Amino acid sequence: MNDPIGDMLTRIRNAQMRGKSNVSTPASKLRAWVLDVLADEGYIRGYESGTDANGHPTLEIALKYYDGTPVIREVKRVSKPGRRVYMGSKEIPQVRQGLGVSIVSTPKGVMSDANARAANVGGEVLCTVF
Repeated sequence: MNDPIGDMLTRIRNAQMRGKSNVSTPASKLRAWVLDVLADEGYIRGYESGTDANGHPTLEIALKYYDGTPVIREVKRVSKPGRRVYMGSKEIPQVRQGLGVSIVSTPKGVMSDANARAANVGGEVLCTVF
């Protein structure tokens, strides 16, 4: 797999289109950090670590709905393996005039765009969520 973050976001998008309450994805530290930001911002209920039938580590993501519609309306991968996108703290874009969130990988860890601006650090913009 070339793009594990893109794969996880696609799994979330597909599960929400089908109305699933949980979705499973292979585990990694970066995926867990991105899920931490999504949980802190209120886009998912949370996630748990587990293993699949073959003993491989997985992350079980509990999706969040409001009145039957998914809380995540749109999720886009910004920085891809073929084209990495790096921005300084003052260049990080606001998603939908601040209603959405950009997830940024910084030297101080993976954080939301607002936290990155507050900490005055830039980095790789992983994805945007609205």
